[in-house]
Amino acid sequence: MLEPFRAIIDGDEPPPPGSRAPDAEELSRALQVLLKAQVIYSGTPGIGRSYELARHYQPFFTDYFACLGYQMAVSHRDQMVSLTLPVDAARHDIVSERLRKDETLVLLALRLAYEEGVRDHRISTDGIVEITTDDLVESIRTAARSEPPDEARLIETLRLFARRGGVRLGERDRAERVTPVMVLPGILVLASDGWLERIEAWANAADGAGDGGE
Repeated sequence: MLEPFRAIIDGDEPPPPGSRAPDAEELSRALQVLLKAQVIYSGTPGIGRSYELARHYQPFFTDYFACLGYQMAVSHRDQMVSLTLPVDAARHDIVSERLRKDETLVLLALRLAYEEGVRDHRISTDGIVEITTDDLVESIRTAARSEPPDEARLIETLRLFARRGGVRLGERDRAERVTPVMVLPGILVLASDGWLERIEAWANAADGAGDGGE
């Protein structure tokens, strides 16, 4: 991978239209940003030209992350670049982390909110579904039949998923004590179909163990 890397920073590969070729530090940063965040957008703050470079030099980025077992996808419609892993591959991304029960419930509620937004045609042209923290609380109570985390803990959890490109938070309404939540298309990467299947299998196994207990 050193030769393609060198070709990009030396300008042997055509730079992005109307822009310059990245230097070694900038290209390395773009790789690190995408690996850490898993999902980035053209408007993600604080990432410099990472989105532009990943999209323009897609063959290099694709080959680089393939060496790590990831599949890279570029969604021009959503202006999104994401990394995913095959369903049966060993995972070291956010869904492989030991998410707490409340974090898992919030992630499930976000995925459900996105699906409902698509179904009800409440999705924007940018692929965003707008909800509130109250909507998430209600979803956890009714769909998951669990007690939701308190407001502070919920915001803390949402910020975790925001850093991974799953949501964006708006300004809290102090009077209503509610925060707007923009569910981004990256939620389908964080809460993938494969992850949902594993959660369902775990829940079924737990139910079965409970039925068989004394």
